Amino acid sequence: MKIVDAKVVVTSPGRNFVTLKLTTDEGLTGLGDATLNGRELAVVSYLADHVVPLLTGLDPHRVEDTWQSLYRGAYWRRGPVTMAAIAAVDVALWDIKAKAAGLPLYQLLGGASRERIGTYGHANGRDIPELLDSVRARLAEGYPAVRIQSGIPGLKAVYGVSDTDESGAPVLHQQARPLVEDWDTAAYLRHVPAVFEAVRAEFGPELPLLHDSHHRLTPVQAARLGKDLEPFRPFWLEDCTPAENQEALRLVRRSTTTPLAVGEVFNTVYDYQALITEQLIDYVRSAVTHFGGVTPLRKLFDFAAQYQIKSAIHGPEDISPVGMAAAVHLDLAVHNFGIQEFSGHTPLTDEVFRHAYTFTDGHLHPGEAPGIGVELDEELAAAHPYAPAYLPVNRLHDGTVHDW
Repeated sequence: MKIVDAKVVVTSPGRNFVTLKLTTDEGLTGLGDATLNGRELAVVSYLADHVVPLLTGLDPHRVEDTWQSLYRGAYWRRGPVTMAAIAAVDVALWDIKAKAAGLPLYQLLGGASRERIGTYGHANGRDIPELLDSVRARLAEGYPAVRIQSGIPGLKAVYGVSDTDESGAPVLHQQARPLVEDWDTAAYLRHVPAVFEAVRAEFGPELPLLHDSHHRLTPVQAARLGKDLEPFRPFWLEDCTPAENQEALRLVRRSTTTPLAVGEVFNTVYDYQALITEQLIDYVRSAVTHFGGVTPLRKLFDFAAQYQIKSAIHGPEDISPVGMAAAVHLDLAVHNFGIQEFSGHTPLTDEVFRHAYTFTDGHLHPGEAPGIGVELDEELAAAHPYAPAYLPVNRLHDGTVHDW
């Protein structure tokens, strides 16, 4: 079997997605997600100009060899653009390989380690009463765990508190320049413990609660927040400080027993080495789409398992259903699964990317379709072309750019 065609498809059914479609001489096709939110066209160029010309004629069964060739052969390694492109190829190859075997992908990864996949949903509100209503909505949808994000008194726009449509789904503001949000760390640190206290008072001690600081704190500030939240037993505190400085997590870890989740912006195992071997975190958060695909992420999870660290694959709305499907197959197979973020997609996105995975009573399952179980409606995709869009930027009250 040989690859005879490789095509990059860009579509925006509410937000931008980049998909690689590979076709073999036996008529099998494979899909891979290459979406890099806010930098989509950089990955499109990387794929179309540098990777696609290398794929024709390759044996799609040689997944590991192709991954190593794309990673080592470029010389310029790592980085989100490179790894998103490699991820698209890797997942598309796994899709073809599983289809050729007539099996869902998780069976090629060792089979199921569980019957279903636990998830958490996003609850947010401009104030605490609105947040409580949002938590109720997520619980009504069946989510067994909830991430809570609240507006901060005195701030106009805060990460995790988004405009929503009638269904409660976040509204993406597609525009030619980034939205500017404001930030005050002291106000945030004062407010978040009160948010947890209110949610615990309303919903009791058993509901798993997660929170994302989104890289905005210094190590000392992160340690203080982790300590302040201990009475409320968070499931985790996510991205409490920019973790590229891995030594920072040593200070946080020494100061609090609040579990720590890190890694959605990480691209390779090298970003995690000290964090895992020194057991400075509890959950690894990288996405299949941004980590180079199923091949390296499975290896990362096996590495983390030696240190009792669990998986928690990044799963926001800007991971396409192709990337989400690959994640769900991996979730079902790995032994050290922790939890899966799941925001779902708009109905239009689900029409463009018809998928076999299901969400029922707060749990996901990849389904039994051969491959990853996603089919791309190219005609419908073409009807929704790319639209310029950026992630927001963040500034302090004096105008200084801060971590978003």
